[in-house]
Amino acid sequence: MLAHPDIEQSSINASLKAAVIGEKITLHELYKEYPDWNINVKREQLLLLEHDRIIFQFPNYWYSYPPLLKKWFDDVLERGWAFRGQHALEGKEFGVAISSGFTNEDYRFDGLHRHNLEQILAPFYATCNFIRGKTIPAFKSFEGELVTEEDYENIKILYKQYLNQEFPYHRKVY
Repeated sequence: MLAHPDIEQSSINASLKAAVIGEKITLHELYKEYPDWNINVKREQLLLLEHDRIIFQFPNYWYSYPPLLKKWFDDVLERGWAFRGQHALEGKEFGVAISSGFTNEDYRFDGLHRHNLEQILAPFYATCNFIRGKTIPAFKSFEGELVTEEDYENIKILYKQYLNQEFPYHRKVY
């Protein structure tokens, strides 16, 4: 699921998007699907049920998700469907492909942001745990480390590998 408010202006997310075109992967672009922000909750829930692994691809947006993705979480993960009742997504794999305009070094305690990306993604991981999903490690890309066309080609290869990689789990799911 791609959630970028201005994908045409993004070098990293546009490259990652290009990497999955033609693959056996469903590409669902929230900002193109819902320019009016009126999310079709039932349609989104059906899409989730049709897939075993869901990856949320987005830029680090003020240390959080882009606003439409936050609204998507609020609307789609309904009480009684995703939690406190049915647990419709129990056991599904959830991951994040997060991009930043900075470098990995900037996301250290002694760096510019004073937090690493795992700390910034804590609400995502907590949400997935609450709905009884399985989380996989984040795929992180940093614009400050992508200089050449070869760098962008390499990140696309790594992204495709990430999307198809099997991940072990440290605990039994509910």
